[in-house]
Amino acid sequence: MVSNVPERLLRRRAQRRKELRRRRLGALAAVVGAVLLIGVGFGVGGRGDREGGGSAEPEAPQTTLPGGGRRIFPDRRVVAFYGAPQAAELGVLGIGDPDQMAKKLERQARPYATSARPVLGAFELIAVVAADAPGEGDLYRTRQEDAIIRRYLQAARRAGAILLLDIQPGRSDFLTEAKALERWLREPDVGLALDPEWRMAADEVPGQTIGSVDASEVNATSRWLSELTRRERLPQKLMVIHRFTDGMIENLAALEEPPDIATVINVDGFGSEAQKVAKYRDLEPHRFHAGFKLFYGEDTGLMTPQRVLRLRPPPELIVYE
Repeated sequence: MVSNVPERLLRRRAQRRKELRRRRLGALAAVVGAVLLIGVGFGVGGRGDREGGGSAEPEAPQTTLPGGGRRIFPDRRVVAFYGAPQAAELGVLGIGDPDQMAKKLERQARPYATSARPVLGAFELIAVVAADAPGEGDLYRTRQEDAIIRRYLQAARRAGAILLLDIQPGRSDFLTEAKALERWLREPDVGLALDPEWRMAADEVPGQTIGSVDASEVNATSRWLSELTRRERLPQKLMVIHRFTDGMIENLAALEEPPDIATVINVDGFGSEAQKVAKYRDLEPHRFHAGFKLFYGEDTGLMTPQRVLRLRPPPELIVYE
């Protein structure tokens, strides 16, 4: 479990991420030449008001999304915080108490709301964390303990948000790791995110190589999730695939979007606004929903929500790390 990983490994992994980010920046350089939230259940009137300092169990989930309804797109625009509690370098979501992050997320998301398209907040929790040490089964990944996932799900529900479980599989694969999270994916307000940067081949080590995944593996995972969603009569599931290089999703033309799944290709490039816009234009998926990632620490001049919404097409998912 992640909570048992030594501090030195977390520090080493954070340093490797910084090294990879510098490589990303080099690749990007080559490319360049409050009322509206009411009724969606985010920040106001969520499905479980806070009780007892946040220690109480939330009410039983319904078969609708927070705020009602069963479709994510085109009914909502999703704004998410990404990370995990083991280290601040893993993303903003893990900095501080989840309820505090929910309040910060609400403030960050507010400018994205319109009368026609309200905001749905999301916690993108790294549920499977790539590691630079072999670990159990020599898979170079660790899984979050159930108690941590439960903590973030409860906080998301108190805020009227959804939870996205992000998979960094190391030498494992996305379908295997998604199935291990089935108990959580049976919930109506829990979606899935795949991070191919951390999908390693049998001889690769996270932090030393930028990974990739074939569309066939993604399709097997999305079909399984679609079947689960239909079997359990759940609302539409959000499935995010992160991407910042052309080859990160191999055989992209074969990628599918099965029923009841809203597939987002999230463009993760960072740097200046010009670099980010160029990367978005280069990688924006025409057949799927568009996502855009912003980095509080690595972006040169964080783009404002107004600037983000000027992108064409405007992203339907915005993720902050």
